[in-house]
Amino acid sequence: MSHDALTQPRAVLGPGQAPDAAIDVVDLVKQFGRNRALNGVTFQVPRGSVFGVIGPNGAGKTTIMRALLDIIRPTSGHATVLGTPSRNAGPELRRRIGYLPGELILEGRTSGRRLLAHYADISGPVAAGHVHELAERLGFDLDRPVRKLSKGNKQKLGIVQAFMHQPELLVLDEPTSGLDPLMQQEFLKMVREARDRGQTVFLSSHVISEIQQAADEVAILRDGRIVTINSVEELRTTAIRHLRLVASGIRPTDLAAALGALEGVTTLECTVTPAGDAEAVATLSSEIAPFLQAISTLQLKDLMLEEPDLEESVLKLYSAPMPAAAAAGLARHADAQTDVTK
Repeated sequence: MSHDALTQPRAVLGPGQAPDAAIDVVDLVKQFGRNRALNGVTFQVPRGSVFGVIGPNGAGKTTIMRALLDIIRPTSGHATVLGTPSRNAGPELRRRIGYLPGELILEGRTSGRRLLAHYADISGPVAAGHVHELAERLGFDLDRPVRKLSKGNKQKLGIVQAFMHQPELLVLDEPTSGLDPLMQQEFLKMVREARDRGQTVFLSSHVISEIQQAADEVAILRDGRIVTINSVEELRTTAIRHLRLVASGIRPTDLAAALGALEGVTTLECTVTPAGDAEAVATLSSEIAPFLQAISTLQLKDLMLEEPDLEESVLKLYSAPMPAAAAAGLARHADAQTDVTK
């Protein structure tokens, strides 16, 4: 992608649209018959960033991406992609986007090399040797017939076609599906390199660890709603940490009571060690500094605090009951929305 492609004049933006946003989504709703796949989704993706969407299967991740690319039309709300309304996503806009669908369907009667040459004719110029470079990084044989490729190798082919023309925006749906751990890490490196070049990456996953490694911001999606949008660091700050501490001069019951009185601490077990000290196993879901200050009066003999468990925190958000006010608002929205845009 040339410097000019990143700095060329953009379309005039409408009310509420951010000039520095590669993607701007406002109150997006998508209804399939009686099933509401998206419930008023709103978010922005800054240019030159990696934005991750985490959610269980059926949360609406793929529906958002298809709406952004005008593969499906939203029932209501609007989305702007690279300064252009998604409903106007013609060939010129699509050439500025690299898309990897979650369900990759490939022509099987040709080789990967010929198929990529065909995609290059559609997407626009591809730098000489770039396809070979990407294939080499992913360990992909360009000359093998597509019909003989394993799921993992088909996924590699899909990744190459998304990245090869160095688009301004990469939209990647479950991109590491079928890849082995080594190739997953290589892919994440490619994502970070794309961001460093000024490209924007919008990717979805249900694998929390890969989002944690790659994304600048993370949206957690559940039942077609965004539960929260945070930076990875913000999620880590409030993530659950497992801890174990041993203190002398205090009974286990008193230690359990003292820990239970602290904000964000859940005591799982409190016992006596062979040496007669009190040992507690607990979780911490609040910041570390106030916790350390609160336990400073104890006669600590040992303290082990694990790295924050981001996955455990996110899974809690998946399963937590929806706030009553939010649920009531969605119900009213559903009652008011009766017409489905075709």
